[in-house]
Amino acid sequence: MLTHPILENLRALRLNTMAKTLDEQMNMPDVGTLSFEERLGLMVDRELIERGNRRLKTRLRKAKLRVQACMEDIDYRSSRKLDRSLMKSLASCNWIDRHQSVLITGPTGAGKTWIACALAHRACMEGHTVLYKRLPGFLRGFYTARADGSYGKFIKTCSKTDLLVIDDWGLKRLDQQQSLDLLELLEDRYNLKSTIVAAQIPADKWHETIADPTLADAILDRLIHNSHRIELKGESMRKKISCLTDKKKKD
Repeated sequence: MLTHPILENLRALRLNTMAKTLDEQMNMPDVGTLSFEERLGLMVDRELIERGNRRLKTRLRKAKLRVQACMEDIDYRSSRKLDRSLMKSLASCNWIDRHQSVLITGPTGAGKTWIACALAHRACMEGHTVLYKRLPGFLRGFYTARADGSYGKFIKTCSKTDLLVIDDWGLKRLDQQQSLDLLELLEDRYNLKSTIVAAQIPADKWHETIADPTLADAILDRLIHNSHRIELKGESMRKKISCLTDKKKKD
């Protein structure tokens, strides 16, 4: 049987990588040393790898992570008091399977956003859907969705995402409507999905960032319980990097 019709049929079935691999095999001088099963296995493996890479690329694109970060590049040598064993545990993504949350707190420049994005990146690699949002813009999204009639769709999209990252929590006190919006979303996600929250303010002071005490109790009850804590210490990582850069320039 001619290989050309086979290649066309594979492409028609959207098995483009298998078609490419078969074409490459036909130009290999020692292809005859491989059995049918070996050649087919190579084609299938390449197709699976390529599809997995495409799905990962799509998940990362939809996640809209603020920075490119990965768990392997985390700096444990700084004075941030970062718990290596905790990070190793979180890297497994079992906490997402258990629908738990991660709360990251620390001073400006300590690396909260970077670590949140590294955890989110690992989640994408493990096949989870992710969505990154800075809280100020996230709240504007609620307002806009309510105004244009897409509120239900907006809530549904955010609710079904496996991991929601909320960055810059507590920059401004939440009013009643903003608190209600967040509560509705967190209620839909509670014990079903996972959330990462990053904030400069220590978690025990988050109650003060929500104007209505009753809503504050309800929101924090769904966030703080059943969560892992990462409390970063030390000076700004941005400042440290800047100093090292300046030193290299002088040298």
